[in-house]
Amino acid sequence: MNNDLTPQQGIILYSHPDDHYSHRIRLALAEKNVKYQLVLVDEFSEDVADLNPYNQLPTLVERQVRLYESHVILEYLDERYRQAKLLPDTPNLRAEQRQYAWRIEQDWMKLADILLRHPDTLDEQAANQARQSLGQSLVSLSPLFAHFPFFMSEQFGYNDCILAPLLWRLPQMKIHLPSAHCKPLLAYCKRLFERPAFIASLTESERHKQQYPLHR
Repeated sequence: MNNDLTPQQGIILYSHPDDHYSHRIRLALAEKNVKYQLVLVDEFSEDVADLNPYNQLPTLVERQVRLYESHVILEYLDERYRQAKLLPDTPNLRAEQRQYAWRIEQDWMKLADILLRHPDTLDEQAANQARQSLGQSLVSLSPLFAHFPFFMSEQFGYNDCILAPLLWRLPQMKIHLPSAHCKPLLAYCKRLFERPAFIASLTESERHKQQYPLHR
């Protein structure tokens, strides 16, 4: 990451220091080896409010381009920077990966968002239900990860950028995967977390999130 860039010279990424939506963008940039200026924002920012009407993170600025939704940003980066492609070249395979991404958002990310809320706004009953649902879903779908080294693909791609930040936060969400039933998923996690780009994508806050193993 280069801290000497200006909006006219390259990318500025406004990112929360510990948010899986921001993390997926940092991971994509690291995989593509794109230099950028990282601005960490953990509360209301006038700079971000001036850039998008929702004052939400992540927000990416490159010259006259201002983007503030993670899927829009991921697709922009994949089209703008062609190295280390995240989506396949053919329309049918791209659509298939986008459909997987939509299902991940619907089935897993909504539950994760409940569990990753600030403790002051966390509904314990809703959190317990979300924790049980997400944990059971991951266990039941673990065999899916045995077929390919990455998510439904031979190569690291779009949905790995989405899943890696979520899976890294399982201990934070108090979800522990039973090793006897989740070997394919745990092996997938290991492949993701050992990638140099994933390590480079972590903020200091995120580096301390995995204080104990994913499995039990």
